Amino acid sequence: MKGLKWLQEGLTLKGKIIIAILLLVIIIGGGVVAFKFYDFTQNNPKFCISCHLMKPAYEKWEKSEHAGINCHECHHLSIPEQNRLLINFILHRPKTVPPRHGKIIVPWKYCVKCHWENDERYPNAKKINYSPMHAKHYFMEQIECSKCHGYRVHEFTPEARFCVRCHQGKEVHGEGMEGLACLNCHTDRTVDLRPGRKKCLFCHGDTSVRMELLADKTLDVTHYQPPEEVIQKAIKIDVPKDAPMQFYCYECHKPHEKVRPDYGTCLSCHRQIINVGKHQLHVQTMALECTNCHSPHSWRVTPKEAKEICTQCHEYKDPLKFISG
Repeated sequence: MKGLKWLQEGLTLKGKIIIAILLLVIIIGGGVVAFKFYDFTQNNPKFCISCHLMKPAYEKWEKSEHAGINCHECHHLSIPEQNRLLINFILHRPKTVPPRHGKIIVPWKYCVKCHWENDERYPNAKKINYSPMHAKHYFMEQIECSKCHGYRVHEFTPEARFCVRCHQGKEVHGEGMEGLACLNCHTDRTVDLRPGRKKCLFCHGDTSVRMELLADKTLDVTHYQPPEEVIQKAIKIDVPKDAPMQFYCYECHKPHEKVRPDYGTCLSCHRQIINVGKHQLHVQTMALECTNCHSPHSWRVTPKEAKEICTQCHEYKDPLKFISG
């Protein structure tokens, strides 16, 4: 204490000021350096690639939709968890990232901050507020976002056939349809996500239908559109406004089973038609298909059509006589 007192008494006022300034510079400088280091580790994604294990993830992130978002906006670790990772890296020197084993790396609560709520920093984040697809999978079935988005590291838009990872056995049958994205048919426009008639007409209709669907900007058409060559090859159909069958296409067409309907498909609704008029003779005895007489999508046999259809086998008879027996 005597030495310290002597030192204090021996210093001039100028010396004390210099020491005080030096201490202040050291404290402020140390604080700035500490803040810069903390800011770099917490808010600069380049810190993540200081660990070689993160390089593949960083490169994927750079090319992703989240390229402008800081890592810690999504990945939240406590200080103890961060230290455990650091110690594990130093002691064990892992060469690959261990398997996730189904662990949710980014919980849904962080996703909805941008994709449900409004975050002024990310005004262009796609909203799921009015998406039946997300209502079913996220709200009703409580499936974590990363189950579909990001199941491959930093690939947030699911691949074309990603649905079959859960919906096994739901492959598509039909020429030209096998490789289509699931959302080329399933849509965000209907409550049950099944394709509405206009969704089918995206390929099988005219340009006006496509323009109408694209204008709605639902998630399915925003991210997944059939290739142009598929659209061009698709059989174009015209459903008259007065056609008796005004229901969804999938009532007859079963893309996951058999695309083209047959005699049995028609009878699933028209159970008593065999007992009406000459249907039994033509369908069961002569083994004709329903579509031999009924043109698909219009179905009614007009007198004009009857002359062309009936006279292929026998002389013309009025369609009413056919029905009445």
